[in-house]
Amino acid sequence: MGRKKISTTIYITADQDRRLKELSMRTKVPVSVYIREGIDSVLAHYKYVLPGQLPLIKDR
Repeated sequence: MGRKKISTTIYITADQDRRLKELSMRTKVPVSVYIREGIDSVLAHYKYVLPGQLPLIKDR
């Protein structure tokens, strides 16, 4: 991800923290990468709610 990143604060459960750290340790992938992937998944799932460009409709 070559885009500029911003800092934010989130609150997760102790279990989520433990499991993310274990996953990170085993895969050598930073926890922040998994958090960004999770956010991307949520945004993709709810993309119909977000504004976007309407498809072009050809005149008949």
